[in-house]
Amino acid sequence: MSRIGKAPVEIPAGVTVSIEEGGAVKVKGPKGSLELTLRPEVDVELKDRVLTVTKKTDGRMARALHGLTRTLIANMVTGVTTGFEKRLELVGVGYRAEAKGDTMVLNLGYSNPVTYKLPKGVSAKVEKNVIVLSSADKQLLGQVAAEIRGFRPPEPYKGKGVKYAGEVIRRKAGKAGKGAGG
Repeated sequence: MSRIGKAPVEIPAGVTVSIEEGGAVKVKGPKGSLELTLRPEVDVELKDRVLTVTKKTDGRMARALHGLTRTLIANMVTGVTTGFEKRLELVGVGYRAEAKGDTMVLNLGYSNPVTYKLPKGVSAKVEKNVIVLSSADKQLLGQVAAEIRGFRPPEPYKGKGVKYAGEVIRRKAGKAGKGAGG
């Protein structure tokens, strides 16, 4: 049995959780509202501001979805209360980013700047060479960060590109140089 799935989800003050008849969980809080459609293998119960996830059967799929559903709901509660944040660093001469409303303009060494439209629910700030993305939806935030990183992933020789903050780039040695052969 999943240890993560057995753990209850505490609902803080200021957050409302509703369980719909069709098998959906809606979470509303100060940072927004999120919705999760439940799979038929799991069931959710709300009692005294504590949410518990139970599996209907003991099948393989139900066991797999038990902990996953609990974690997704816990992430929704965290997202609508405090929100999530991802930081991307631009490494390279002339690499710049600019946030204009819901679009980002990235100068990443290409002949033309890359324009990226942020989806609804994700906001961006730029501090020097660091892009700070924030959202209430953890999955959407990770997807946006991965797409922006995908425009110019860090290369292994000089480390230039867009990387996650704290990401370690494994470096390769360059060419050995002149005079090595005979």
